[in-house]
Amino acid sequence: VNPDDAVEVHGADALRLYEMFMGPLEAVKPWQTSQVSGVVRFQNKLFNVVKEAAKNDASVEMDEETTKILHKTMKKVTEDIENMSFNTAISAMMVLTNHLTSLKDQVPREAAEKLTLMVSPFAPHLGEECWSLLGHDDTLAYHPWVEHDEALCVDNTVKMGVQVNGKTRGEIEIPKDADQEGAMGEAMKVQSVSNQLDGKDVKKIIYVPGRILNIVAK
Repeated sequence: VNPDDAVEVHGADALRLYEMFMGPLEAVKPWQTSQVSGVVRFQNKLFNVVKEAAKNDASVEMDEETTKILHKTMKKVTEDIENMSFNTAISAMMVLTNHLTSLKDQVPREAAEKLTLMVSPFAPHLGEECWSLLGHDDTLAYHPWVEHDEALCVDNTVKMGVQVNGKTRGEIEIPKDADQEGAMGEAMKVQSVSNQLDGKDVKKIIYVPGRILNIVAK
């Protein structure tokens, strides 16, 4: 495969992204030219997100969900770059980009700027173009790297399975410190769980916080 051909069709950034997204650097990976289009779509989606953010001013604030996703992504990308796990770093940025896309015309500028800084080592031309779109006259090459807040990377809630007589019947999301009563309350809101308990007496409840809720009923 001549990389010049890929550059001519998709651009140098797409080639760089695809080579790093294929998998761990130390692994042997087959080249599939047809899959380069996947990272091209990611590039286009990210660029469109930044364009939306560029239209907004500081009044568009980040909600709690966006803030947590952003900080988790900044932590993940930073650690993955240090470990040369470039494929998973790109995956994390794809998740963040999809989330920001869902915000439509309410993309916070701060989130777009952080995403631009993170993608720049992988796609420098895209990074510089997005940086310019956001109103910066200078290059981002000398801008400080992103910094995450560890407290915002910790989930306050946890998803856990709900079993009835040993068989998983549903899933609930509850605070990490939820007690058994709170967990049962959420479990009973799950239709598939309540259906299994209809007309039965609960004999025993096995609750391991953060891990599982098993309801024994007859």
